[in-house]
Amino acid sequence: MRERPVQVTEGTISPFIGHNVRSDAQKADMAYVFGKYKTGKSDYVICWFYLAARYLDSHNGKAALVSTNSISQGESVDIIWSLLFKMGYHIDFGWKTFVWNNEATDQAHVHVVIIGFSKSGTGDRRLFDAEGTLALCKNVNGYLIEGPNVCATRRSIPLSNVPKIKVGSLPRSSAFTVTKEERKEFISENPLCEKWIKPYIGAVEFLNGGERYCLWLRDASDAEIEQCPMVLERVERVKADRLASPAATTRNAAKTPKRFAVDAQPDSNYLVVPQVSSQRREYLPIGFMSPDIIASNLVFIIPNATLYHFGVMSSRCHNAWMRVVCGRMNSDYRYGGDLVYNNFVWPDPTPDIISRIESCAQAVLDVRATYPDCSLAELYDPDKMPADLRTSHLELDAAVEAAYGVDFDGDEEKIVAHLFKLYAEKTDQK
Repeated sequence: MRERPVQVTEGTISPFIGHNVRSDAQKADMAYVFGKYKTGKSDYVICWFYLAARYLDSHNGKAALVSTNSISQGESVDIIWSLLFKMGYHIDFGWKTFVWNNEATDQAHVHVVIIGFSKSGTGDRRLFDAEGTLALCKNVNGYLIEGPNVCATRRSIPLSNVPKIKVGSLPRSSAFTVTKEERKEFISENPLCEKWIKPYIGAVEFLNGGERYCLWLRDASDAEIEQCPMVLERVERVKADRLASPAATTRNAAKTPKRFAVDAQPDSNYLVVPQVSSQRREYLPIGFMSPDIIASNLVFIIPNATLYHFGVMSSRCHNAWMRVVCGRMNSDYRYGGDLVYNNFVWPDPTPDIISRIESCAQAVLDVRATYPDCSLAELYDPDKMPADLRTSHLELDAAVEAAYGVDFDGDEEKIVAHLFKLYAEKTDQK
């Protein structure tokens, strides 16, 4: 990393720091502060932690900063805390996420943490929850949990032997989208169109229901499209939209205007994972879809997933891991295939335990099916979750814990500690 002059004096670090979106000036600041060190998509707030560490390198002292909670979430943990740990720093105390309030009547709720770190100090580390309850720990890591200084890093393939996860299909033009009313108009003009208009889901439709469609022209011939003026007009709009893009890859996709720019749609049933989900939910709702339902780029899809995979991912074990490792959009969970799914260490169960997990997973789906008028968002609202659905999830939780050879009775701190231990062993970070 290229050394740059750093001028930091006591009292110059704001007591509340952090930004959700980088401006061009902030990008330049990060390049100035970190030089060639790769900062990925991490928050601007990491600059202040690194500057404080560099200052302390030549001054005997400690630093404590109030920060947006992004500093202890997602890829920021690997980017900044793995660096600070290598520099010899440790976390002396941490205050987990709480809402920063002020006296303004129109205040925006900001989720923050407080972290104190240094190279000095011995004995127990202090960890406070959102309400201020103190726990003494042997070590506090970058996720603000008790455990070793292990950081999950982005990876392109899963650590375990499980089906690959990928993003749904990317249109690169709104002209593919068809409303319920427009669908009727297309079919009225020429019934031939009906076979090309498919249900289309992103995270919103998957979680909340509602009808949305898209033109799916993967197998449509030019001769057929020419018989449907409304479809032909949409194809021409797609081409025009893409040619007007500043991105070279999008302009290049104008050569194939009948198709989505990225066609990731499976030819068989697949598992859907919403990219963003409410942080109020105990369980991230996921589910199976048929190949006739087109998944947009706002969801992850897992082709070739089985009931066993659905069961483990629907369990508290996987959800506890997600809550710690994932990034956030505001305060909501932002699931990441390369960070959450690919780093998750799956159990190595016996055939009998796999069968038990599959049975419990099917029970979850069966209970859901008894509430056809409820969306997944309603079913997984913690204040409205039906008792039988909760019971089926608890049974699934127990089956998955048994697959790991533990019985933590849903204690997420113990679950996460165990999963990080397995992750450290798997990645030689012991």
